[in-house]
Amino acid sequence: MSDKNTPAVADALNALLADSFALYLKTKNYHWHVQGPRFRELHLLFDEQAAQIFATTDLIAERVRKNGAATLRSIGDISRRASIRDDDAVGVDADAMIRNLAEDNKLLLAQLKDVKKAAEADGDIATSGLVDGWADETQQRIWFLEATLG
Repeated sequence: MSDKNTPAVADALNALLADSFALYLKTKNYHWHVQGPRFRELHLLFDEQAAQIFATTDLIAERVRKNGAATLRSIGDISRRASIRDDDAVGVDADAMIRNLAEDNKLLLAQLKDVKKAAEADGDIATSGLVDGWADETQQRIWFLEATLG
């Protein structure tokens, strides 16, 4: 393995980081604004998931920096790179929130697969190994969200 990753690894990690921030903010938005008979359950679920997503952001950025590349610098940078879209609509139904977050987590899982592929092509076993844990957490979030729809 070389001391520095190829640009493909850094680009994939930065795309993942942008989507992680976008998903974190969307999940917190839903945490703050969920209403209805399942308020407490969903309020707590969304907060737990947001915290889990946020916990990965520093690790992703540090992985980029450890490999000699620059990472995201601003909200604008996140916005330009993110594939997960904002939802700033008023009065989003709880089930719509759940479906949106499940689909967004699936997009994040696809980003993780892209990072894994780039890391393995570059021989970056450290990044590849980290992605496995993040993918497992993402799959669990999807499972929990979809299970609440019954």
